[in-house]
Amino acid sequence: MDFAAMMPLAGTLGVMIHEGSKERVAGKLLVQPEICTAGNIVHGGAIMAFADCLGAVGAFLTLPEGASGTTTIESKTNFLGAGPVGAMLVGEATPVKIGKRVSVWQTRIRTEEGAEVALVTQTQMVLWPA
Repeated sequence: MDFAAMMPLAGTLGVMIHEGSKERVAGKLLVQPEICTAGNIVHGGAIMAFADCLGAVGAFLTLPEGASGTTTIESKTNFLGAGPVGAMLVGEATPVKIGKRVSVWQTRIRTEEGAEVALVTQTQMVLWPA
């Protein structure tokens, strides 16, 4: 399944998701000038959106029977380092807790060289049909 294609923002940012399971979602994001802030480093909002895309895929894959979808209800980001233009960011989202009503996902973002960029924790709420 092409998860990035299901999320228009992922396509706009250039998010590539190459692994998706209930235990781990992994992807990459090339830092291009269009998603940078001053100093040619990736904008914090782009980092948060990258992490949210990965966590959302994990939450979707763990939806309970009968659920209609998921939405982010909380997100916290610790910025740990810079992602310079031209760098390939690598993200890995793993579940902290999966419940019937919410799931919590933690996403580590690093450069391909292994430098820490951010740690994001998000809570996804399960949506039920009306």
